[in-house]
Amino acid sequence: MITRDGIGQWRKSSYSGGNGNCVEVAPLASDGRAVRDSKDPSGPMLTFTASQWETFIQLTQDGQADT
Repeated sequence: MITRDGIGQWRKSSYSGGNGNCVEVAPLASDGRAVRDSKDPSGPMLTFTASQWETFIQLTQDGQADT
């Protein structure tokens, strides 16, 4: 469900270690994604278009995100 502010429900990866150093991701009404620091939920967030998010996911799956 997308809320009135255009952001869906925030979630952490199931791979999160529970040590507090996590990021959360939420869907946007525009099919993009928002990312924030789980320790500061009211702080800043990064937003990505659907295309940018797809590229990021592809690079991480290919092991190229470190370059």
